[in-house]
Amino acid sequence: MPLVVVTTSPRVAPGLLGHQAWRAFRSGPVLTGTPGHPQLPYLADAGVAVEVVTPDAPALVARAAAGETVVWLARESGDGDEEFMRALGHAALAVDDPPVIEVVPGSYDLPGARVLDLVRVMDRLRTECPWDRKQTHESLVPYLLEEAYEVLETIEDGDHAALREELGDLLLQVVFHARVAEDFDMDDVAAGIVDKLVRRHPHVFGSVRAESADEVNDNWEAIKAAERASRGDESLFDGVPMGQPALSLAAQLLRRAERSGVPESLAAAVGQGVARELFDLVKRAREAGLDPEAELRAAARTYRDRVRAWESRRS
Repeated sequence: MPLVVVTTSPRVAPGLLGHQAWRAFRSGPVLTGTPGHPQLPYLADAGVAVEVVTPDAPALVARAAAGETVVWLARESGDGDEEFMRALGHAALAVDDPPVIEVVPGSYDLPGARVLDLVRVMDRLRTECPWDRKQTHESLVPYLLEEAYEVLETIEDGDHAALREELGDLLLQVVFHARVAEDFDMDDVAAGIVDKLVRRHPHVFGSVRAESADEVNDNWEAIKAAERASRGDESLFDGVPMGQPALSLAAQLLRRAERSGVPESLAAAVGQGVARELFDLVKRAREAGLDPEAELRAAARTYRDRVRAWESRRS
């Protein structure tokens, strides 16, 4: 007879188990080595008796080999039951007529479920780590900027393996700020961006039609303008982050002005000397459909590579 191992996910609410898991729980005695397993109250409500025992792989295998169907409720996945599963395999190989060991997933993670792990880890760090506990929104700003630029660098390098890690570091900063906040949490952050995405994509979630990327952009800007009006923004530049790099700032100001019908003459003779020349260059880049910040970064990277090559030739 088989030894049935039922696994569950800590990222799914206890009691939400699949049909195969419930059928397995009613196929034979149910044992577990986890006294505080989150599924126990729900199994009890369903009339399934669970015996809490000391994990003993050879004993479980022997019972199954003797003709008894035994059900083992494993620790929640991610909670470290791998060693015991290996012990079951070794115990099965040690008997003359090994039983079938069947693994039945009781619940599966939904896409994005591992973000819940990150929130849980951050909650614990904020409570138990002295360094994490003392951080504020202001003290975390340098790390937020650093991680954002490291993401940018991996994209420029085309290093997609490193990109995954750097995106994780950046996501940590988002979760960290949400945990530091006193008047909102990560659910509020996620709910806000979900609502905004749905609202700004009526061609996906509503009845508006958009056949091209340009139409999508036009709809997006119209919706943003309506949002600014509803908030009572007094200027089309309200909401533009003035602390961003100067080239990006100038480009964003010009982009908003262009889409709002600001007279082009207002961009003439801005500043003096080098400042005026730089602003004119940003305007020229915009007219050519180029991102001035990205263009200058590319030039800087090319210069860096040439200097490194020169240094190598000298050594």
